[in-house]
Amino acid sequence: MSVDTQRAARTSTSLMVPDSPIWRLSIAQYHQMVQSGILTDDDPVELLEGWLVTKMPKNPPHRLATQLLREALAQLVPAGWYVDAQEPITTADSEPEPDVVIVRGDRRQYRDRHPGPDDVALVVEVSDSTLQRDRTTKQRLYATAGIVAYWIVNLVDGLVEVYQEPSGPASEPRFARRDDYRRGEHIPLTLDGAAIGAVDVEAVLA
Repeated sequence: MSVDTQRAARTSTSLMVPDSPIWRLSIAQYHQMVQSGILTDDDPVELLEGWLVTKMPKNPPHRLATQLLREALAQLVPAGWYVDAQEPITTADSEPEPDVVIVRGDRRQYRDRHPGPDDVALVVEVSDSTLQRDRTTKQRLYATAGIVAYWIVNLVDGLVEVYQEPSGPASEPRFARRDDYRRGEHIPLTLDGAAIGAVDVEAVLA
């Protein structure tokens, strides 16, 4: 796709398109590119709302916060769930790679596919330079997919934004509820409607 074509696409589409290099693809096309080796694990891209978007590089605070949260969640989740980090999940038009995710079942059952919205209880993005994208594009695609809970570990403002009650597909997809948690507070963690514990914000923020 030429630069002019990309600019025209950004102008004409009704979706908010990230301000970075992009290519338009379907899920099937994206998977075909992966299977044929055109895209590999070394390529810093992910598919968001049908656009192949460049992922931002991760700095040390981002890496640390991701590791701390993964460890905190792993101590809470019961049998029948597991915690993963920076691995793909598949929605109707996207294949994001959240920083942390809680997935139903056993890792082996996803040998032939990535987890989908019905398999996921929580998606988390750790945000510094990606805060705007995580609040807009990522929030919109997770709300559209019906992800039950979406957290943004906001390293810029030193808090965790907790989004719940997704709209599902809508003209303006969004989460109806947002709660902010700061240092000294604990975030309730719920799986299948049952409270299983809480995450200490102080233990997560890098």
